[in-house]
This record gives sequence, C-alpha cells and structure tokens, in this order.
Amino acid sequence: MTQIAHDRLLIIDFGSQVTQLIARRLRELNVYCEIHPFNKVDDAFLASFAPKAVIFSGGPASVFADGAPMPPGAVFGMGVPILGICYGQQVMMHCLGGKVERGHGTAEFGRAYVTPTAAVDPILTGWFDTDDGMGGREQVWMSHGDHVSQIAPGFEVLGTSPNAPFAITADRSRHFYAVQFHPEVHHTPKGAKLYENFVRLAGFKGDWTMGAYREEAIRKIREQVGSEKVICGLSGGVDSSVAAVLIHEAIGDQLTCVFVDHGLLRLGEAEQVVSMFRDTYNIPLIHADESDLFLGALEGVSDPEVKRKTIGRLFIDVFDKHAKSVGGAKFLAQGTLYPDVIESVSFSGGPSVTIKSHHNVGGLPEKMGMKLVEPLRELFKDEVRALGRELGLPPAFIGRHPFPGPGLAIRCPGEITREKLDILRRADAVYIDQIRKHGLYDDIWQAFAAILPMKTVGVMGDGRTYDYALALRAVTSVDGMTADYYPFSHDFLGETATRIINEVQGVNRVFYDCTSKPPGTIELE
Repeated sequence: MTQIAHDRLLIIDFGSQVTQLIARRLRELNVYCEIHPFNKVDDAFLASFAPKAVIFSGGPASVFADGAPMPPGAVFGMGVPILGICYGQQVMMHCLGGKVERGHGTAEFGRAYVTPTAAVDPILTGWFDTDDGMGGREQVWMSHGDHVSQIAPGFEVLGTSPNAPFAITADRSRHFYAVQFHPEVHHTPKGAKLYENFVRLAGFKGDWTMGAYREEAIRKIREQVGSEKVICGLSGGVDSSVAAVLIHEAIGDQLTCVFVDHGLLRLGEAEQVVSMFRDTYNIPLIHADESDLFLGALEGVSDPEVKRKTIGRLFIDVFDKHAKSVGGAKFLAQGTLYPDVIESVSFSGGPSVTIKSHHNVGGLPEKMGMKLVEPLRELFKDEVRALGRELGLPPAFIGRHPFPGPGLAIRCPGEITREKLDILRRADAVYIDQIRKHGLYDDIWQAFAAILPMKTVGVMGDGRTYDYALALRAVTSVDGMTADYYPFSHDFLGETATRIINEVQGVNRVFYDCTSKPPGTIELE
C-alpha cells in the first residue's frame, strides 16, 4: 500500500454509482482520501491504512438480503468519526442495533426537502438558513427504496424528510453521522458544506496540495527506480506529459520518453509534441516513426476490437525495441489515473465488464519483463492538470482535450485508409479551429471529428458529388466516466459544416452526435 504522509480518509465503497464524487468533494477540500471496495477492507487493512475518518458510500443492496455488503466490525471501535451515506446509513443502523425495512410509500427518488428536528449540530453548520427563501428546509437528493425504521441506540434525529423520518442522524458522543440522501451530488446544493463540516470535526488539516504531492511523488519515484533506466510511453496527452515531466524532475536522464507516431495522429501533432519536449524540457526523447508498421497491420481491418488489439500488440513491440535500445530499461512509466485504478477493482471484487480493450497498460510490463512507474495513479484528471501547472507546463498544453491512444483509428469506423485519415485530419483541424474561434474550447471536455463508413450524394455548384459523411462530437464531463453532449447553437453547427465542406475535399455532409454517455461512449469505437 502507498504510504502517504498526510492524514487519510477511507471511503468504503458499497457499490454506489457516485462514490467517486465523494472522493472528489473531499479532494476539493484538500483532504487525501482513497476508495476501497467493502470486501477488500478487513481488520488488517484498517490497521495498516490507519484512517483519521471513514465514510460509508451508498449502494444498491438491502442490508437484510443474504450476502449483503457489510463493513468490518472493527471499524466501529477505531475511535474515528464515521459518516454513512444512503446504504451507508442503513448499514450503520443495521450493525449498531437499529432496524431497516422496506415498505410501501417510504421510497424516495429525486429531490426531497429536509427540515431540522433538533438544535443545529456542528455537522450541519451552514444548513437550514431561514433567510434563503427555503423556510429553514434544505433540498437534498434521495435515492432509496429501503428506509431506517428504528435508529440505533445512542443516535438522535437531526433532520427529517416526508418519506425519511431519519434523514439525518448522529451519535454525537462517538462522532458517528448518517444521512439517507446523497450530499456528493450537485442536486444537494449544500452537500459540499456537510463534507466540509465532517472533515473539520474529524480534525483534518486540509494539507493535500499539489505542491506537497509533487515532493512526495519525486521521493517515491527515486526510491522505486534507484539507478535503473525508465522509458515513458509519451502520447502527447496531458496525463503522459505530466507524468514524464514529473519523472524527469525526479531522475533526470535516467528517463527516456518514447513518442510513437503510429500514423494515426492529428494534424501537426507529432511536431508539436516533439518540439515541446526536446526544446522546452530537454528530456531525452525517441521519436519512433512507425506509421508504416501500424497502417500496414491495420490495412483491411474494420472490427474495432481487432483494431485496438492490433495497435496494443504493436505498441508492445515498439516499446520493447526501444527499452533495449537505451541500455535495458527496467521500468515502464505511464499516466494511469485514479479512476482507472478504481474501475479495475469494482466493489463486487472484479473488473467491470469490458466495453473496449485498452491499447496499453495491461500486458506491457509482464510481456516486457518491466515494472510499472505510475506517479499519477492517486489523482483525478483535474488534479493532474493542477500538478501540470505546479510543474510549469504551458497552459495551452495542460488544457488540451483528451486524445485516445489508438488515435484516429477509432474515429474512422470501418476500414482505415490513408485517404480517409488525411480527410479526417483536415476536417478535425477545421472543427477545433472553429471551437477555439468561438471561445468554447475550455468549456468542452473533448471534441473531435469522425469519418463515417459511408458516402452520400451531394451537389456542389452544378455537379454531383459522392463523398464521405462526417460526424462531429463534443461532450462535457468531469472525468470522462459520464458525459453530456455539448449544446452548440445551430448557427455554430451550420457555420462549421459549411467550412468543413468548403475547405476539406472529400466531405459533402456533416452530422452532429448528440448522444450522451451512457448510453453511448465518448469515442465512436
């Protein structure tokens, strides 16, 4: 387990779809926290992790069902504050002598309003303001079928809602708090204040900063790597770029970055990345132009999984070749983030269903006989950007939209050809230029063009055309796990479509993808 110098808060995950939001709210308060699934947290883990406070997440189960998720009994005897949320409240009551039931008319889903039933406790400082037009009640977000019908001994009711008589409860003497609603979602407007109150009562100093993280990460990298050589798979994206600069600060020329140009990059991408890292940071960099290798292997391939696996296999070959060329690198560095770590260990004990194969990470270290260096694996995306600013990366680079490892291969559904890639590069450049000109780039999480596996009839001048159709995609998101399509104006879409058709030969029709995630994914393949 990673040893962190800061006070730590443990989030025990019972399977809620919004558990990550709890962590994000705490990180925003400069509190270090980790999410661990309930079935990975035992007494030995608790002793090793030594949390200063614990939060129980929500979850879909019923506490009275066979095999219901439960926390380790030792957690209640640690003498640290505990906050239970939704299922977390129910499991607290169940374990400590209360009662949970399922009954007609007691479910609540969506907005609800909580009113106080006792003098305001410090956990609710800033709540129930009678001057805000709400009359002393607070809006919260409920999502529960079961309900607490009897609170555990030592608890008292601090707030109630129409279908949750025990919406907010507390055992003040033990600093145990439990709420039936979800304070982590934005539909609970003062939810962040509740978390702020909880960590203050728990005695957290709020010292989780990127400056402190930078120092600790550099120390850990040096301890892990020693005098060995490291190669870093540099994609040019924010994550791998921040990881590369951080590792180089730690070990200098022991690091060599390998930038693989697989022929599936955006217009001018290779030149931009190579220039920044060679000229600005003076980091040893191998520019591996392997476009013929990748495009040759992808010729005639249309299945998206075969594309990804082919690209992944070739990345292994290229990294293996260059690990040997630098004198036998023993470590592979990559920009793995905390959401990747969380998703790889679900609360049910196994990885989530495979939606898409990832081109990298999984098989690289084992097949290459290398160990991983992942200095960003404790960070969310916005924290990586903050670390990038701390390290002095250019703002324009830190704010770049994510770009997938397989590159344009998954933005070219169907067979990949050099002609289609050339059309796609030029169309994508026009689209992004339009977004920048309208001042929208920083409002959008990710935007790109995709060339569709179809041609349509068009009319240009007095002539008939039979050219490719293009799809435009733009989404807003926090971490890419869920996303909403960006609501461009019709004027913007019309202007952009006109520019693309006029400036990019080979396109005569443009669509806009207004699918959110879920049910869609951000990328087309």
